Amino acid sequence: MSGMLASVRNLAEARIAREAGVDIVDLKAPERGSLGALPAEEVGLIVAEMHGTVPVSATIGDLPLDPDPICRAVLAMAAAGVDYVKIGMFRGGDWGSTLATLAHLAGRGTRLIAVLFADDLPDFDWIVRLKRAGFAGAMLDTRDKASGPLTSLLDRPTLEQFVGETREQGLLCGLAGSLRKEDIPELLSLKPDYLGFRGALCHSARRTAGLDPDAVAAVRRLIPPPPPQTFSCPASSPGTLRVNSNPLPTEVSQRGKKANPLPLWETDSQ
Repeated sequence: MSGMLASVRNLAEARIAREAGVDIVDLKAPERGSLGALPAEEVGLIVAEMHGTVPVSATIGDLPLDPDPICRAVLAMAAAGVDYVKIGMFRGGDWGSTLATLAHLAGRGTRLIAVLFADDLPDFDWIVRLKRAGFAGAMLDTRDKASGPLTSLLDRPTLEQFVGETREQGLLCGLAGSLRKEDIPELLSLKPDYLGFRGALCHSARRTAGLDPDAVAAVRRLIPPPPPQTFSCPASSPGTLRVNSNPLPTEVSQRGKKANPLPLWETDSQ
């Protein structure tokens, strides 16, 4: 069963999302790009307000894949207490060295989500490397929000391939990218772990507008939460909630923990 991720840009919107019963509150600044980042200080305040009632993820911004700025941004968001840190896998840059460096962070408990962009025709062979680097999940999104919804950029077999390969590696799987209400039934049939929304939740369906509580509730109704009795928490994975065999994030891994500065800027691979 799939969950609902709602991207919000401030505390007021986070409260609306939590009140609607979303499964993940995702922090981003939509006016700053496809994965625009909120200031870490603001992220920390929102995390404190959520107080563990709902998992929180945050983006680190539209950064080039260079180990130093990427890891500094990840450390800042992890220190703010989010459950998951989302990293855009943009074209160009040094993917290999960045993944090797991020593997050190993942090995020390930071849960990372890689965001692949449909309009860049991503190579799904990287999913195996994400697993080896210790990532917690992968998300398929759109970089250019004017290019239309995810479903118009990639056909169903390609979406099935992404979901299947991500699941095969035991990673959380998310689908997002200008999704509309009419996209939900087909995407739910693919059984991703979550569907992510921003524009569809906003006034006039504009991603840079404010969150519309009625729109959030309408999308929530189309992605009904599972009944409580279907939940089970395996003893071997206390930080994961499993619903009909599909993992959904539930507990805070970093909240209250201050990330220590790490000597991460040298990598052990070429």
